[in-house]
Parts: sequence; structure tokens; C-alpha cells
Amino acid sequence: MFKKRFSMMTVLVACLCAIVVTLGAIFYSMERITGDALGSLKFLKTLVLVREKFVEQPSDGKLFDGAATGLVKALDDPYSVYLDQQSFKDISNVTEGFFGGIGVVVGKKENNFVVVAPLEGTPGEKAGIKAGDKIVQVDGKKTAGMQLEDVVAMIRGTQGTEVELVLDDNKGNERTVRVVRGDIKIKSVAGEMLPDSKIGYIRIAIFNENTSGEFAKKYQELEDQGMQALLLDLRQNPGGILGESVRVAQYLVPKGPIVSVIDREGRKYTEESYLEQVKYPLAVLVDHGSASASEIVAGAVQDTKSGKLFGTRTFGKGSVQTVYRLPQNTGLKLTTAKYYTPSGRSINGTGITPDEIVELPEQPTKDIQLETAENYLRNLQK
Repeated sequence: MFKKRFSMMTVLVACLCAIVVTLGAIFYSMERITGDALGSLKFLKTLVLVREKFVEQPSDGKLFDGAATGLVKALDDPYSVYLDQQSFKDISNVTEGFFGGIGVVVGKKENNFVVVAPLEGTPGEKAGIKAGDKIVQVDGKKTAGMQLEDVVAMIRGTQGTEVELVLDDNKGNERTVRVVRGDIKIKSVAGEMLPDSKIGYIRIAIFNENTSGEFAKKYQELEDQGMQALLLDLRQNPGGILGESVRVAQYLVPKGPIVSVIDREGRKYTEESYLEQVKYPLAVLVDHGSASASEIVAGAVQDTKSGKLFGTRTFGKGSVQTVYRLPQNTGLKLTTAKYYTPSGRSINGTGITPDEIVELPEQPTKDIQLETAENYLRNLQK
């Protein structure tokens, strides 16, 4: 009996020692990383109390996901977010060109959740959702005070289910839109020769991992057809992969900087074009839905005077996010730098004003932005 008790006591002491050693190692590691011993102790104490004292047995997975989410939320940056398994899968699918939901890209601007752009041919676009619409409610829940990732998560969902949005058109007019979710497959690049002309037209819907390859192919097709000028349409393009936008810009702007990226340490990395000479007269269409990577292209064209911008002021997202893979198929999307146009402009929060502002009427019967840019290129060819 004594030996049995002694054995059990030995096991308990060994377990206790293991826990103490483990927590001590974690505390030491956190203190070394953060430099804040009391802060590290506070976090570990909270974790231990929640695991040991909460009225129900908590899931360790949920605790760690929640802790990581809270850590990133404390940055107060709408574009930095911890990605659980589903969110990490979703963001990977977007860069590959397919994902579930209604096909709208949402951003945060002046404490409002704003539609950056509805993607072409998606349920959101077909339901009449427009760039600049403020999202007031999702399925009856007010979005005020929420985090960006929470709003996006509520809009996403299973194919065939319905989501109800209350939208504000920026003029105080609210409307309710019901959209059936679908599986979204995005064709990044489309193009053609404009009728009765030698003007090539290329539309880029989003910068995903296929964009530069698709652009190069379409560009070559138009050259083979005798293209003498290029009209690039970046309207409603919410951005995407920075490197893809750079590779597109390398077809459009002359030798020199395209974009500069500066991190918090002040380290500067510049992407450049190696094009000896701009080949064709160029017009670029932009609007409020043109953001991030599409603004990189537009800014490079404008600053280098390689072409002329038409449309309305762009969205104004001038920060760079890096996606890190974490254990258990989770991830972290973190703002790691800001980018600047060739002249050194930061467009974050301000956007790019086109060389010629062309507003679309509320119920347009024709695309006057496209017509204006096309006429500009036609006149250059006379």
C-alpha cells in the first residue's frame, strides 16, 4: 500500500514539475520576445485560470485561436488578421481565382465597412451592389463596432444560402439586398480589339496568381492583330498580389521604378521596369473600386507619364500585407509595409485622382468613361 501511494505521489510530483518547467519555459520565451515580464505573466496567468476555473471545459484550440485573434485585433489595423483554418483556406483560394460567397471585396474606411468592388459576373454584382456602398447590417446584425474579418465572415457562407445586407449608398439612402451565395470563379483578364480601330482593350478584374501570365497572352494576341494603342480597364479591381501588378506594369512604363515598399525599419525595396521605350499610347480607366495592386499600376503610369488616367478617384489602399503560414493550416495576414509611387507619393487614405475625371451618371445608358478614353486614343492616332 505504501509503495502504491509512493508511486502515485511520485507521478503527481513529476507531472507538477513538468507543468512548472513547461510554463516556466513559455514564460521565459515570452519575456525574451516581448521584454515585458509582467505582461507575459499576466497572459499566462489568464490562460491557466481559464483552463482550470471556467465553468465548462474549454477547447484548447478555441482558446489559442481566440488569443491569436485578440492579439492581432489589438493592432487596430483593418487589414491585419489572424486566419483560422477556414479563413486561411479562403484567402488561398482567392489568390488562385476561386472562392465561396457573393463576390464582393470589403474594406474599412473612416470606421465604415465599404464595398471596395463587386467582382464582375458574381452574385454581388448581379444583385446591384456597387463600389462605395457602406455595409450597415448583415443578416439583421449591425456592423458598427465589428472587426473587418467578422463582417467578411458573416457575408461568406455555403453555396446556395442567402445573405441579407442593408447598404447605404453614401447619400443617406439605405436599401436591403438579398443575395444567394455561390462558388466564385474569377477570370482575371479579358480583352479584345475595339470595333473599327487598332485600339486593344484589356480588362483586369483582380490581380491573382494567374494575372501576369494571362495579361501577357492577351497582350501578344492584340499585338498579332495589329494593336496601335492600349486601353487598360482597372475599374472595380480591388487589387491582389503586388508582384503580379508589377509584372503587368513592366509592359506599360519605361525603365525605372514602378513602386517602392518601405517597412517599419525604413528599409526600402524598389520594383523596377526594364522597358527601354513605351510601345503604345496608353489610357487607363480607374474608379472608386480600384484599390491596392491596381493603384500601383495606375500610380506608375501617371507618375511616369506613360499614359493618361480616366475615371474617378481610386480607393486609397497604400499598405502591403504579407500572409504567413502558421501551424495546423492557420495563418496570419499582417500589414508589413507601405508602398509609394515612383514620385514618392503615398496614396493611403487619399487615392489617385485621374488626369481626367469622368463621372458615370447614376443610371448610365452608355459607358462614357470608356468612350472618353477611347476617343482620346483615337485622336492620338489621327
